[in-house]
Amino acid sequence: MSLKDQFEAAVADSKNLPERPDNMTLLKIYALYKQGSAGDVDGKRPGFTDMVGRAKWDAWNELKGTSQDDAMQQYVDLIESLK
Repeated sequence: MSLKDQFEAAVADSKNLPERPDNMTLLKIYALYKQGSAGDVDGKRPGFTDMVGRAKWDAWNELKGTSQDDAMQQYVDLIESLK
């Protein structure tokens, strides 16, 4: 099974976790997904009135420079640990 297939399976699994992860884990899941699927963050950081968007952007930006394959593998490992 290729890494891409594992990543897509983990994305499907992430929607059916036994319990909702805490917010920091959710941000990590989001950031790894975005880095694995789209690469480095682009665009401007959302303004201070958009707290959720800003937190997501910051989490994704922390992964800048991480290869898409690395991010996909970390995502798969994280989802597996939450199942």
